[in-house]
Amino acid sequence: MKQHSRIKNLWYVTALFMTLLIAGCRGKSDTGTVTDIDGNTYGTVKIGNHIWMTENLKVTRYRNGAPITEVIDTAEWPKQTAGARCAYDNNPENGKTFGYLYNWFSVSDPRKLAPEGWHIATDAEWADLAEALGGENEAGNAVKAPGKWGEPACEECQSSGFNALASGARRDADGGFLMLGQFAQFWTSTPASNGKAFVRALGFYDGALRGGEAGQKNGFAVRCVKD
Repeated sequence: MKQHSRIKNLWYVTALFMTLLIAGCRGKSDTGTVTDIDGNTYGTVKIGNHIWMTENLKVTRYRNGAPITEVIDTAEWPKQTAGARCAYDNNPENGKTFGYLYNWFSVSDPRKLAPEGWHIATDAEWADLAEALGGENEAGNAVKAPGKWGEPACEECQSSGFNALASGARRDADGGFLMLGQFAQFWTSTPASNGKAFVRALGFYDGALRGGEAGQKNGFAVRCVKD
């Protein structure tokens, strides 16, 4: 009887372990793809409590099909008071690789940039991302695409699958481009005061994921989160 009881208990423990293991695997399986209105397909990954796109947005139309104005002329970019987009250096290949740079008017447009069932990440969701990856001072290394940021590199850092690239930016003051390959700045969907919005930034020079504010006429990358 004792032997039978031990076998029964062992079977129970094994079954419980396998159930928990399977449940745990399911909890990490929220990866896949999402497709925007233009037919661009993006990878997804669960980090902390949210499912993120693993690439910057490169959509050219709002969710209802209306076009997002492409602004190429340098002098015209700072004059925009409605949604606008561009590829870095107005090079379509940069748009394919790094996604588009958008002004915040397109981010806040009620016609929506994000695919159905998704939204542009809020400042609070970016804060949750940083916390899940060790805090603001450490999270930058985890969100960067491995091997894409040059030196100094962090050999010991663990990639989160977020795969951020150094997509650069476009200035609000003069419409110029800057720091492709060295820097990335992302809009949040959270407005700030004085005509600004909250942003997140990465640089090649350290492992931080910084928060701050920027004028709404700048051109920055966009990441989306599942509703």
